[in-house]
Amino acid sequence: MNIRSLTRGDGVVIGAAVLLFIASFLDIYAIDGAPSSTALPNAWESGPVLMGVVLAGIIGAALVVASHGLPRVPKVAGLDLGQFGVAFTVFAAWSALGNVFDPMGGTDNVGSASDNGVSPGIGLILALVATLVMAVAAIATPLVPALQAALVPAPKPPQPQPYGAQPPNGYGYPGAQQQPYGGQPQPGQPYGAQPQPGPQPQGQQPQQAGEFSPFWFAVPVPRPLFGEDGSPAPIAELAPGTWYLAVEQRGANLVAQTQDGRRGVLQDTSGIQRG
Repeated sequence: MNIRSLTRGDGVVIGAAVLLFIASFLDIYAIDGAPSSTALPNAWESGPVLMGVVLAGIIGAALVVASHGLPRVPKVAGLDLGQFGVAFTVFAAWSALGNVFDPMGGTDNVGSASDNGVSPGIGLILALVATLVMAVAAIATPLVPALQAALVPAPKPPQPQPYGAQPPNGYGYPGAQQQPYGGQPQPGQPYGAQPQPGPQPQGQQPQQAGEFSPFWFAVPVPRPLFGEDGSPAPIAELAPGTWYLAVEQRGANLVAQTQDGRRGVLQDTSGIQRG
């Protein structure tokens, strides 16, 4: 689970799941005139509320969050876990609404609950609020850009290191000195200066001024990386909060390299953060 892959929408879903869990320990209905010492059931003592609201909501939230945090999302019957999670959250909200209208279920078959002085308890009301927020966030996250922002933002690139100093981290660290793709650094060259192209292999032309130079970047949301051979199946998924190296530009696309050395084409470059 990569926490940097989670979005603000996932944060709302997690918060709603926590509220739902707390609500499950509170009374599911109230009785007018009953003394404060009266023991009333909570969701864990009601099968329909427990299965249809609490567990359905928590399972749905877990599936939604897991679908964004896993590098590859498993599919069941052609649907990924996130779609199942959204369905669970909507079902939980629908069940909570039904229980608010009829908090005692089939036990109040003589007259309505209100005629018997029975009303929804704080537990059911909070459960309805939590499941509604959860379902709305799960549905709206792919549609609202503000909810697609990373829950944990990518760290800012560090200040350039003095000449001769070693970068504190290895591959994937944007503070390290970057060389143009294919260029050779020259000994004694000042930090930040453009290196002069060294001897080129037979048939290879030196890089001209103004051509593409590699740079580090981070994506705002998880994005697929496709193979350079044009295959429609992604070879990897770029996760927010991780720096990747762009080594080539092909029109509006970037050829990116992952930490394990795989190269692929990033087709959606909107909103990327350059290091």
